[in-house]
Amino acid sequence: MAVAADSFPIRPFSEDEFPGLCDRVAAVDPDLKAIVDGQGYPPFWSRENTYESLVWFILEQQVSLASAKAALEKLRARVGTITPENVLGLDHDELRAAYFSRQKAGYARALAQEILAGRLDLAALEKLPDADVRKRLVQLKGIGNWTVDVYLILTLHRPDVFPAGDLAAVNALKRVKGLPRNTAADELARVTGQWIPLRTVATMLLWHDYLSRRTHPR
Repeated sequence: MAVAADSFPIRPFSEDEFPGLCDRVAAVDPDLKAIVDGQGYPPFWSRENTYESLVWFILEQQVSLASAKAALEKLRARVGTITPENVLGLDHDELRAAYFSRQKAGYARALAQEILAGRLDLAALEKLPDADVRKRLVQLKGIGNWTVDVYLILTLHRPDVFPAGDLAAVNALKRVKGLPRNTAADELARVTGQWIPLRTVATMLLWHDYLSRRTHPR
């Protein structure tokens, strides 16, 4: 049974609302309730709606969170504030010294150019529906559905996103639900559909479970 959508506006959710939303989605899914009961509420993971945050998401593509954070800190040490202007002031060798691959350096520079040219207004994305945010961002070099998903979840705090390309979320889902490794995408979509309109909150619970088990194996 899906979470009742009655009187639930599709809008960003706040940190104050988050524990109640966790309880709400856990009330219809015993497996998620077990996470809350055993591990408590997840942190309210959040990133500002800035160029720096999008660069951070780009750095996290297909690498560990620790590696991406190291590159971000290296870049911050080099330029101070991570802005489009400051990043465009670096050449490829300087970006490589900040642990950027040639490909990701190109993505960060292309994103900076879009923002400075006025073709991408991050504040304006806050007013758009999820589908329109996705349509706009996937037009950009180096930004695909995973990057859009985590931007919607962690930056815009949209309540109903499941990042189907996120290995941590998918693997936690399979473990929690006792699903085989080769479970098809349409079956995963069916399972996560029960959480509508709170798939983001369920995802954060799954991440919490995944990270807790890596820190405290059991």
